[in-house]
Amino acid sequence: MDAASLLRGNHKKGNIILSTVSGVGTTKDELIRLFDRSIPSVDIITTKSFQVTPNPGNREPIVCSPSPGNFGNSVGLRNPGMDVILPEIKALREDGLRAILNISLSASNPEDFITLVKAFDPYADMLELNFSCPHAAAGFGASIGNDAEIASSYVEAICKAYPERKALLIIKLTPNVPDIGTIAKAVIDKGADGIAAINTVGPKLYIEPHSEKPILNNKLGGKGGASGEWVREEALSCISAIRKAIGDEPIILGMGGVTRPEDARAMIEAGADSVGIGSALSRVNPQKWEDYFNAMKRGGDVSSLLTDDLPLQYTPHTVISKEMHKDVMILTITGSMDCKAGEFVFLWIPGKGEKPFSVAVNDPLTFLIKKRGAFTEALFELEPGDEVYTRGLSGKPMVYRKSAKALLIGGGTGSAVLPLIGDMLKKDGTEMDIRVGVVERENGKEPLEDVLSTYGKVMFVADDGKPGRVLDTITAEDVAGDTACYIVGPGKMMQKAAEILSSLGVADDSIYLSMEKNTMCGIGMCGECVCGGHLPCKEGTFFTWKTLKENKAEL
Repeated sequence: MDAASLLRGNHKKGNIILSTVSGVGTTKDELIRLFDRSIPSVDIITTKSFQVTPNPGNREPIVCSPSPGNFGNSVGLRNPGMDVILPEIKALREDGLRAILNISLSASNPEDFITLVKAFDPYADMLELNFSCPHAAAGFGASIGNDAEIASSYVEAICKAYPERKALLIIKLTPNVPDIGTIAKAVIDKGADGIAAINTVGPKLYIEPHSEKPILNNKLGGKGGASGEWVREEALSCISAIRKAIGDEPIILGMGGVTRPEDARAMIEAGADSVGIGSALSRVNPQKWEDYFNAMKRGGDVSSLLTDDLPLQYTPHTVISKEMHKDVMILTITGSMDCKAGEFVFLWIPGKGEKPFSVAVNDPLTFLIKKRGAFTEALFELEPGDEVYTRGLSGKPMVYRKSAKALLIGGGTGSAVLPLIGDMLKKDGTEMDIRVGVVERENGKEPLEDVLSTYGKVMFVADDGKPGRVLDTITAEDVAGDTACYIVGPGKMMQKAAEILSSLGVADDSIYLSMEKNTMCGIGMCGECVCGGHLPCKEGTFFTWKTLKENKAEL
C-alpha cells in the first residue's frame, strides 16, 4: 500500500499507524535497516533531517532530562550532507524496504529545498520539510515555520519548481506559534499534502543544579527543545487545531510525548493519521524495541518496558592530580564508581562540552585522556582543585565466557579499558597476558603500567613507524588451550587483531572487541554510536568478533 492510501483519512478509521520521528532511532542506515527488518509494527520510517551541505550540529551535551520522562535536546540538525547520504538512501531503496520511507529535509531558503526535494524525491514515499526545529541556526527550522506567509511561499516555490514530484510533501510545524492552524492551512493551500506536528517545544533553558550552569551547549545560550511526556497535551491541542483548520483530506503525522498506547489512541482521536514515537525510545532497551512497538500498536501494557533510570544526571568532582605523558594525560578526580568493562561515563565541563571516556580505575576515578580536540584541550587545562563533572554510567557490563587464559591487547588510549577487564578476569582466576601498543616508548614507565602489572605479564610494544606493531608479537602459542582474547583500540587495529587471532584458531565468539563509537547522547536516542545494528551506549561496548561479522559492523 502506498503512503497516501495508508494515511489519508485514517484519523476516521482509527487504525494505529506507527512511525519513527526525525532525529530519534532511525538516524543511520544501519538503524533504518534494523527497524525495517526487525520491527514490523513500525509502518513509517523517518530519517534525520538532511541538508545540502554537511552540518556538524551543536557540541555536546545535546540532551538532558529535567525530570523522568521529560527531555531537553539541542542536536542542531547534525548531518553529513546530501552528497554523502544520497548513495545510502539509494542503496536502501534498491535493497527494498517494507516500511514507508519519510525523508526529512532542512534548508534556509527555497532554492536549497528545491535542490533537496529533486534529489531525494526518486527514493522517498514522503518528503518532510523541517520548518520547525527550535534550536537551528538562523534561517532554518522554526525561522520558516513561525510565519504563515514565509512558510507558504516556500511551499509554493517548491511545488512550482518541481511539479513532477511523486512523493507526498509533508510540512513539519513548530508548536511555538500563536495559531498553528492558520500556518497549516496556508501551506496546504499552496500544495503541501500534509502536516507533521509537533516538533519540540521551546526552546527552553535547562540549568544543572550543582553548577547552576546551562547544560546544553549551543549558540542559544544553552536553550533547547522540550520533548517527552510534558509536551503531550500541547501536541494533542495542536493536532486538533490543525485538523479543524485543514479539514479531513490532508494528512497529519502526529507526534509529541507519545509513550503509552493510550497516548497513541488519543493522538488518532485528535485528528492524526499516524503516530510518531521519539523520545520514549530512549526509555526502552533496544533489544525490546520490537516488543514495545507491538504493544503500542495493539494496546498492550508497556509499563515493564519503560525505565526512568537514564544516565543524564551530573555528579561534581574535584581534580586530584594530572600526570602528563607526551600527548596523553592521566586524570585523577575525587570519588569512585563501580564501572565494569563495557560501561563508560561522560566528563563534562560547563560551557566547554562533554565527551565519553572509559574509566581506567574506579577508586579514585582515573581516566587516560589523549588530546584530540577542543574539549580534551579543556581537560588538559584543568588543575588540581578544579571542578569537573561525570554523567553515567552508560553502556552495560560485558557478557563473556570464562576461560583459563586471556590475551588482552590494547592500542593507544584503548589501554584505559584494560584495567576493568583485568578486574573482571582476576576474580575468575584467569591467567592474563597483556600487550599494549604505543607510538614510542617512554623514558620511564608507560601510562597505567603499574596498574596493569598487577593483573599479569605486561608487554609494551612501540610502533616505531609501523602502526599496530604489537600485533606482530602474537603467536599460536600465546592463544593455545582455553584462551579468550580481548581487544581495545582503533577500529582497523582491532579488526586486524581479530583476523590474526581467528587465523590462529581462536573461536570468533571468544574474541571480544570494544566498540567505542562516536557517542553523543548516551541513552540510545541519537543513534550516533550504532554498531552492527546495536547501540553500545545502551547494550555495552563489547561485542564478539562473531557478532560483528554476522551484522557486518563497520570497525
